[in-house]
Amino acid sequence: MADPPEEQGITAIAVSGFKSLYDECRIEIRPLTVLAGANSSGKSSIMQPLLMMKQTLDAPHDPGPLRIDEPNVHFTSAKQFLCKDENGAFRDFIIAVELDDEFTLTNIYRQPASTRRRQLELVESVYGDLTIRPGMTHEEILQRMPQQLDELRNQISKDAQVNLEWRVVRNRCFYTFELYGESDELGTGLGFRTSPSEIVMSHIRHVIHVPALRGNPQRTYPASPVRGPEFVGRFDVYVAGVISRWRANESSQLRELGKMLEDLGLTWKVTSRRVEDTQVELRVGRLKHSARGGAHDLVNIADVGFGVSQVLPVLVALLVAQPQQLVYIEQPEIHLHPRAQVALAKIIADAANRGVRVVVETHSVLLIQGIQTLIAQEELAHDDVILHWFTRDDEGKTTIHSQEPDSFGAYGDWPEDFAEVQMQADSDYLDAVEQRKLGLFNGRQEPETSGD
Repeated sequence: MADPPEEQGITAIAVSGFKSLYDECRIEIRPLTVLAGANSSGKSSIMQPLLMMKQTLDAPHDPGPLRIDEPNVHFTSAKQFLCKDENGAFRDFIIAVELDDEFTLTNIYRQPASTRRRQLELVESVYGDLTIRPGMTHEEILQRMPQQLDELRNQISKDAQVNLEWRVVRNRCFYTFELYGESDELGTGLGFRTSPSEIVMSHIRHVIHVPALRGNPQRTYPASPVRGPEFVGRFDVYVAGVISRWRANESSQLRELGKMLEDLGLTWKVTSRRVEDTQVELRVGRLKHSARGGAHDLVNIADVGFGVSQVLPVLVALLVAQPQQLVYIEQPEIHLHPRAQVALAKIIADAANRGVRVVVETHSVLLIQGIQTLIAQEELAHDDVILHWFTRDDEGKTTIHSQEPDSFGAYGDWPEDFAEVQMQADSDYLDAVEQRKLGLFNGRQEPETSGD
């Protein structure tokens, strides 16, 4: 008997009718997925629908078919992200989530025709060949449902001595099948639901989101209990709680975190200290490396450079994530020195090698070159990495060019407007120096400078 296929988690996302993603744009998600491109080219847009699903599932109450107003993504109206066709009508907004390279769930949303209804309508949920839409009759459901589930209905009906039928109900951002009886009271009390969306919902809830805007370092942070692996909303608000738990449990992950910070050239230690019943203080080593007698040479995180507080959520997220869990990090390189940006590639690659599915949205050519180097050094498998390059045409529509690096880390058709920007800047500077030496600026000859 063949072994069952290994679970991989979310392996692809496809979106259409959303912001600049007018036509379907699809990204494959590998252990290490890089999203790159110019500002406003659609990098964040490809991930935002998934985050809206997450915040819909995370909400303490049912917010409707799709929550659009925080904590991960914030809109005040669906009209702010829906695309219009050539006649000015809103197009359907479609998101598809693929699991394990084989199972795809697709949701189709539509702006209601009635001006009285402001909330998006969930038109249908499609699970492979199975389409679930509201208003389906019991007979229509039976034609699409596996025989085993209807046999279960018959058994429950027999045990309860009540005739039960299937109907379609909405469960947050998905449609599902539910058993109900002849009386509303029984139907409500029975509550038996089944849908292929169960496993998809679990993976979406477990997405870890590290946003680009991670806030200023604080003197103290809420001492909220943290368990994981499910983190509701943005991950950066949990960092102090995770570190506090690691310290209380004397976890090796806290030492790993210190090693990561030292590899980045920022500090060698981070710890927490209870300040009040509801607050903790994050303290970091004042020096970059450990020194004799320096175990207590610590300062508040607010008293060191922004690089520590901004990269800390990135590092903690990568450490706390479990295999197959998707970690989406926006701009991991912010406030980091170029040398630290290169070193960060190794930390991200280590998480990918551990089975975490890391999606990095970046503008750092140094980070990408660091990833290429690790592939060339055979510390990262080239087929575990994929680069998606986003561009927009003259009409503002996004196109995605995807490329897997070869075994030496080369991407082949490298986007022309990325690495060449730095080369062009170097060339412009050298040309300016040469022209000035030749007296081509301000109509005067400049004296040659000494080479010392």
